[in-house]
Amino acid sequence: MSLIQSLPEGPLDIVGDIHGEFDALLALLSHLGYDLRGHHPQGRTLVFVGDFCDRGPDSPAVLALVQKLVQSGRAAAVLGNHEINLLREDAKDGSGWFFDARVVRDHEKYAPFQRPTPQERQDIVQFLSSLPIGLERADLRVIHAAWQDEQIEAARRLPLGSVRAEYDQWEHIAQQQARETALAERMARELEQWEHGLENSQRQPPFLHAHAEYESSKQMLNPLKVLTSGVEQKGAVPFFSGGKWRFAQRMPWWDAYTESTPVVVGHYWRRVHQIDRGAVGKGDADLFASTHPFAWHGQRGNVFCVDFSAGGRWLERKSGAVVGHDFKLAALRWPERVLQFDDGHVEATTGFGV
Repeated sequence: MSLIQSLPEGPLDIVGDIHGEFDALLALLSHLGYDLRGHHPQGRTLVFVGDFCDRGPDSPAVLALVQKLVQSGRAAAVLGNHEINLLREDAKDGSGWFFDARVVRDHEKYAPFQRPTPQERQDIVQFLSSLPIGLERADLRVIHAAWQDEQIEAARRLPLGSVRAEYDQWEHIAQQQARETALAERMARELEQWEHGLENSQRQPPFLHAHAEYESSKQMLNPLKVLTSGVEQKGAVPFFSGGKWRFAQRMPWWDAYTESTPVVVGHYWRRVHQIDRGAVGKGDADLFASTHPFAWHGQRGNVFCVDFSAGGRWLERKSGAVVGHDFKLAALRWPERVLQFDDGHVEATTGFGV
């Protein structure tokens, strides 16, 4: 079985990035009409776009419920970049719920957060290892970050369960190329000249050209990275995102998507209200700055990002703001093209096919 699998038939409810927000997930499922076994009175099916974990208060509960729904046949799901980080044992900002090495560093921003038992850890890794990268049927495609034909075909040739090994192999090739072309040496020299490192948000480095070249080339070399974290190219200015200074910028790949089949993605931190993306560690460009919050986007108006930034709710808790006012969990109902939010609010999407 391939890393690109078939979407279930019939009407779907496609849930955006959850990021450990278990209460929001329960509320959303209730508003959508599902019980906790995933049954819907009209026979609808849940689809999850990935990024189940990190930042929120209860990633283990989210993953346990998603696992139960998927394994019972009541839901389908794809991997996001946060799940791939977990599978690769690559501890990143917000993953202290799973990785001991991140507990202390994540405490100030994200605590309290539930941590899994040893058995739960094994179950999580085993479940995530079984998930595909993309889902498709004649009228719809679902991927975490980007649907790119070349990378999709590469993933289509790979078997389920191979994500970590294949991803690691591509990372190794990128590192080897950097060494062989002296790019790694140039990067080392850049860091020698910048004593503050790249994880100090208060110290903006100069634009590091070798780092930018490495980030963009490594991103685009790895097909699984493109599909789960997007299309990138060398930027022009440094920006702080995900706990470090970066030099390659995300691109709105949908502006070059010319196929007729609609695509639903997560990943990109869309917003209903204007939010300070920098406050939640997102210093990169807002790809939806000029797009209506409920609009389809892309060259043919047939791509929709259903990530409405639930991963930022830790900031609302920390600041004492109303939780869920700015950072929301949503599902796109297909074929109705209607948004259901976890607070019960419903919005029709606009601009489909325009």
